[in-house]
Amino acid sequence: MITCYLRYEVRPDKFADFEAYGAMWLELMPRFGGIHHGYFLPSEGASDVALAMFSFPSLAAYEQYRKDSALDPDVQKAIAFARDTRCFVRYERSFFRPLLPEAA
Repeated sequence: MITCYLRYEVRPDKFADFEAYGAMWLELMPRFGGIHHGYFLPSEGASDVALAMFSFPSLAAYEQYRKDSALDPDVQKAIAFARDTRCFVRYERSFFRPLLPEAA
């Protein structure tokens, strides 16, 4: 399994738009075989940072998602929404291999 960690710098006056953008991806990700672990919005500390995490069974599955999603009209709508609303300034993407508890 591979987990993608996203760190967004969100415009403080655009959190409602960012939440709408995140809701789009919460619905889109499973369509491509991914598991979305959610968006994490500021509560304490930095007020312009939001996080998101999603997983795929392998790096190859993630790469296939990138190819397939590039052709999806709903993904294009989500990308256009982010571009048009300018709800975030930038994002960073990192990949991790999770260590999870053994199944009982």
